[in-house]
Amino acid sequence: MFNEKMYELGSKRSVIRELFELGKKRAAEFGADKVFDFSLGNPNVPAPAAVNETIKNILDEMPSTVIHGYTSAQGDAGTRKAVADYINERFGCSVNADNIYMTCGAAASLTISLKALCSKDTDEVVIFAPYFPEYTVFIANANARYVSVPALSVTFQPDLAAFAKSVTADTRAVIINSPNNPSGVVYTEETVKAICSILGAKSKEFGNPIYIICDEPYRELVYDSVNVPYLMNYYDDVLVCYSYSKSLSLPGERIGYIAVSPKAKDSASVYAAVCGAGRSLGYVCAPSLMQEVVKRCLKEKPDIESYKANRDLLYNSLTEYGYDCVKPDGAFYLFVKILGDDEEEFCRRASDRGLLLVPGAGFASPGYVRIAYCVSTDTIRRSLPEFESLAKSYR
Repeated sequence: MFNEKMYELGSKRSVIRELFELGKKRAAEFGADKVFDFSLGNPNVPAPAAVNETIKNILDEMPSTVIHGYTSAQGDAGTRKAVADYINERFGCSVNADNIYMTCGAAASLTISLKALCSKDTDEVVIFAPYFPEYTVFIANANARYVSVPALSVTFQPDLAAFAKSVTADTRAVIINSPNNPSGVVYTEETVKAICSILGAKSKEFGNPIYIICDEPYRELVYDSVNVPYLMNYYDDVLVCYSYSKSLSLPGERIGYIAVSPKAKDSASVYAAVCGAGRSLGYVCAPSLMQEVVKRCLKEKPDIESYKANRDLLYNSLTEYGYDCVKPDGAFYLFVKILGDDEEEFCRRASDRGLLLVPGAGFASPGYVRIAYCVSTDTIRRSLPEFESLAKSYR
């Protein structure tokens, strides 16, 4: 026998992965120039030059048995200290190495954090729509339940009144993803303060901490000097889940961390629970080489000017053609309202024109599609006539 739930997950790919595979198939059949694959959030901006140079230096300088060997389960002490020092320098916090747990990227960070915080099948985790669909999988893996809170349709900031009603005595955590996947929206300081105020009052009412889990893989991808509030400066019971997949354009290297706020209630115990969850899930000893790379490249950033150029070209063109979408302040996604009232039909018409768009239903926001514009600017330029044709097909 086998686990039926795991079979269900493994036998059916996510919609995003299905579209990615469809794109490769169609490119082979009809030519890559006839397919415009906007499905996958895979950075097309190269890693900073310093990253490759650092990797070469590490391989030259350090013994192979060290750089390819195990670190401590929670990560190399030097790397954890360097990450903590960088957080403190940048955000004015008081994190130390024993608040940091190195992970294989944001997915591992989220899975570990949820496992550390949730212990009963009545525990609830609040998530703000639209949200990354794997959140529901990670929450289920922690034996908890998710509660979805809608966004305001114009700004895609969370509906705070609905959020306040969603927080109960069973709420263990709230996941905040800003810049947001799939909308690209950055939660304003006003929104963040309101969320924290609601949680502070609810925590006091119920007599137990309610944690914020910050999912921050897109923190460095913001445009026009937009500020992304750092939650540790607004609320005490915070775990930050960070990934270098986007900030250093290293999605395939699987490296990130969890930072437990030193101001959290029983912070040392929460960190111990994180270590225990990492152990139980097998997420220990993140890749040694990449930990060393992170330690030496903490201040490196990707060149996001091409992302910004793509955003502006796509947003300006689509709104000119009659599409409705919120202008993203971060990440590399555009969340576009469908034309007509049938999401499946809209995506089919788009696909017939070679446009591979991810349906919004998968992000708990039906009636929209996500466009990942982390592609070449030439791809976007060549796709524009097809977007215009799609819009005209609805007139």
